[in-house]
Amino acid sequence: MTTMTSSRPYILRAIHQWIVDNGLTPHLLVNAVFPGVRVPAQYVENSKIILNISARAVSDYHQDNEWIMFQARFGGRGHEIVIPVPAVLAIYAKENGKGMVFGQEESGGEVPPPSSPQPPSGAPNKPGKPRLQVVK
Repeated sequence: MTTMTSSRPYILRAIHQWIVDNGLTPHLLVNAVFPGVRVPAQYVENSKIILNISARAVSDYHQDNEWIMFQARFGGRGHEIVIPVPAVLAIYAKENGKGMVFGQEESGGEVPPPSSPQPPSGAPNKPGKPRLQVVK
């Protein structure tokens, strides 16, 4: 039997696009204690965090098959958010709750976290330095 890569990143991208195409607000439910997750700890509740990933709420959004990375503001302060794809527990539209909840990976257990995240090609490599961007 041929081993396949996880379908989770592909499903995440598809559902994200579906939610946006319908004019709704995509949110992620993330296991905040999963190895490699970088989110503001003060917003974590019961080891989970809900993140608004709409284009109006985040900047520099990048998702590949291993990582989701973006810049977001919490309490007026900019933060670099880093999420290993296996840490995503659900993606849904805020307005109606439609989306998908994920169980454990197909292998039957938790997937070890990917190596270290690499910034998307062409992205500035200045960690910790917030920047403002005009969105029209």
